[in-house]
Amino acid sequence: MISTPDILSDDASELKEFIASQQDELQKKQQQIDYLQEMVRLLKNELFGRKSEVRPVPDEKQLQLFNPPEAPPALEPHSEVTIDAHTRKKRGRKPLPKELPRVEVIHDISEEEKRCACGSDLERIGEDVSEKLDYIPAKLQVIRHIRYKYACKTCEGVEDDGATVKIAPPPVQLIPKSIASEGLLAHIVVAKFADALPLYRQQQIFNRLGIELPRTTMADWIIQASLQCAPLIELLVSEIRSGPLVNIDETPFQVLNEPGRANTTKSYMWVFCGGALDHPVVLYQYHPTRSGQVALDFLSDYQGYIQSDGFSGYEHLARIEGLYHLGCWTHTRRKFIEVINTQKKHRGDKQPPKGLAEEALEYITNIYHIEKIARSRDLSFTEILELRQEKSKPVLEQFKAWLEAKKPLTPPKGLLGKAIQYALNHWDKLVVYIEAGFLKPDNNVAENAIRPFVVGRKNWEFAGGPKGAEAYATFFSLVETAKANGLEPYAYLRYIFGKLPLAKTTQDYRALLPQYIDKDALTSTPC
Repeated sequence: MISTPDILSDDASELKEFIASQQDELQKKQQQIDYLQEMVRLLKNELFGRKSEVRPVPDEKQLQLFNPPEAPPALEPHSEVTIDAHTRKKRGRKPLPKELPRVEVIHDISEEEKRCACGSDLERIGEDVSEKLDYIPAKLQVIRHIRYKYACKTCEGVEDDGATVKIAPPPVQLIPKSIASEGLLAHIVVAKFADALPLYRQQQIFNRLGIELPRTTMADWIIQASLQCAPLIELLVSEIRSGPLVNIDETPFQVLNEPGRANTTKSYMWVFCGGALDHPVVLYQYHPTRSGQVALDFLSDYQGYIQSDGFSGYEHLARIEGLYHLGCWTHTRRKFIEVINTQKKHRGDKQPPKGLAEEALEYITNIYHIEKIARSRDLSFTEILELRQEKSKPVLEQFKAWLEAKKPLTPPKGLLGKAIQYALNHWDKLVVYIEAGFLKPDNNVAENAIRPFVVGRKNWEFAGGPKGAEAYATFFSLVETAKANGLEPYAYLRYIFGKLPLAKTTQDYRALLPQYIDKDALTSTPC
């Protein structure tokens, strides 16, 4: 409440001082009210507003009411453009893949209709072909491994120093004494970790196919198979550490039955993306904590660039010699979008006046416009570096000057003030990407990699224990790395499940990594 003296003084100077103090108090309370109202609008937007961060494109025919910030200089177009004369892509439905098997169904007219009214027989002059895509439901089959036994009926093995009965060795199995074949294991793993299908739903599907397969059995198979894949995961770790850039992100993960922890305690799934630029690796790791020590331990002995969001746990990485920390422009942009989404919209304002947040977004849009040009021209890393130094660097310098000029004009506790301060606090990391052509302005690689896990988490919600969480990390790593290298996950897992029991050396395991596998071997694997 605003304090008022019991008796007002007759002294004019004291009255002026009292009025000034009341005005300061009112201003502070109004700022607090504005902040709370802004938080309410932000919460409402997160609950009920649009989730997309894509801003509507203004009509090119409509002149802008306010001048935007200075745009980057126009880029020279290609001096030579090759255009195929009079060629267009055919619109309409795409043809069905040629590799699919065809079953021909002949539709013919009757023998009576094949006779003309003049008495002559009609001759076939052509045919009309239409194709329909058919679906054959999945079916289960039993593979019987029959091993013949041999023995000598003459001497009954007395004259032989070896075994009395000879038999072929049993086939190697990924899970010894299990009824699961490589194909069944690969199907269960892909259904859960690529298609986000929980085991209890898979159990229902198997029941409809006429087989009782408890989810506890499938869960045990997944854990045992993941343990056999441990050498591959160790090699993926070394592959990431050998690359020039590592992207990092993490997301909450509920894990039950963790020693010394309540089931409601939050754990985390971390993702690390890196490796050779032409052979990307996506690695997941389960950890009970979000501490930055996780990233520090993973990056031990690593030298190169790392990229992450603005989480404070990553701050100490930039202080390690040999590590160069990149920021994320997507997160910076998101801060200003939050400001726009919480702004008051008055009735009748189809196009509200442009504010400071819109101006900031225009600078960031110019930054990404240059990146779009680089992609459209398919520039080399050297050419991208030159383009950024020539075009992106001036825009970044202008934007920083704009941020420093607008910072004193905005309340520091408001969303806009926080967005500006966020950009300035992380500025040194945000501009690192212009130092090399292979770097990216954002951490979208890691955010896109963590998305399949988040989608799956909505379905299966939690892991039953630490061993299960480790299995999640193993198979998400293999599935997503296979996809990143253009492999079909089921064909890849079926292949390695058959080869892992035979692998002995490091080279044997390395040959089974998604980025080095022989793709022709996958297509020749029997289904």
